Amino acid sequence: MKTYTNTGNKDTRSGFGAGLTELGKTNENVVALCADLTGSLKMNDFEKNHPERFFQIGIAEANMIGIAAGMTIGGKIPFTGTFANFSTGRVYDQIRQSVAYSDKNVKICASHAGLTLGEDGATHQILEDLGLMKMLPGMTVINTCDFNQTKAATIAIADHEGPVYLRFGRPSVPNFTPEDQTFEIGKALHLIEGSDVTIVATGHLVWEALEAAKTLNEEGISAEVIDIHTIKPLDEKAILDSVSKTKCIVTAEEHNYLGGLGESISRVLAQHQPAPQEFVATHDTFGESGTPEQLMEKYGLNAEAIVKAAQNVLKRKTS
Repeated sequence: MKTYTNTGNKDTRSGFGAGLTELGKTNENVVALCADLTGSLKMNDFEKNHPERFFQIGIAEANMIGIAAGMTIGGKIPFTGTFANFSTGRVYDQIRQSVAYSDKNVKICASHAGLTLGEDGATHQILEDLGLMKMLPGMTVINTCDFNQTKAATIAIADHEGPVYLRFGRPSVPNFTPEDQTFEIGKALHLIEGSDVTIVATGHLVWEALEAAKTLNEEGISAEVIDIHTIKPLDEKAILDSVSKTKCIVTAEEHNYLGGLGESISRVLAQHQPAPQEFVATHDTFGESGTPEQLMEKYGLNAEAIVKAAQNVLKRKTS
């Protein structure tokens, strides 16, 4: 079984900052807007090196989205930055009307997503954002798994014409994807080949899926692991090709199971190839305060939970 090496824990928001810094050097049309969270979004280097292209909007997220939409008319490529809760829930009307409906080339970049925001608690943790954003016509939705992938995705979305939601996080997590990778929007990554069960994961749960596959392998279970970094457009072929072989699937995400990646995959299976599915996700609940590790364990978003889900779905497949 193929294994992956953690080259050192890094936060994915720093991957965004590194990507934005690179874009500042290579694409003069890229501009950055922030809602009073420059340090938290790691946008400091861009601000320092390109002050004429950085706009501190303050705690006025709706205004930030409106300004960004207007900038696209002049050919600029605006990257907006704030917490995921404020990037989506607080400004959904502005995103729907000024960005999605108008098909504006705005890149909505959202940090501190999911439970792993940690101690800030339920008011700042958002577990509904992928669903909110994927339902907007024309919106591309990306959820990256580590520092390197986030950096590559940040660079890639500048060349994509149209609105994008890029989701990443606060905690330091294993960095295991290639440093020199080319990020392809809408293309799933097959990390491990397997024959018994498909595990599809996104964001912080990708590394946990790899760890789960190791445990399952020790039990004689061959798990196929797929990284779905692009929630929309979804790589339906990759999912169907895998499930045609394994006949069952586990989906894993740091998001509500209602409206998330798992639900998108359920639609694909129902339309083309029905198969048993287990969901590793939060179940119609808000979060709470705690360390990221405590919360991921309590809400069942870790390798152990993925192993249990795989065992359950295999029983359903054979019963």
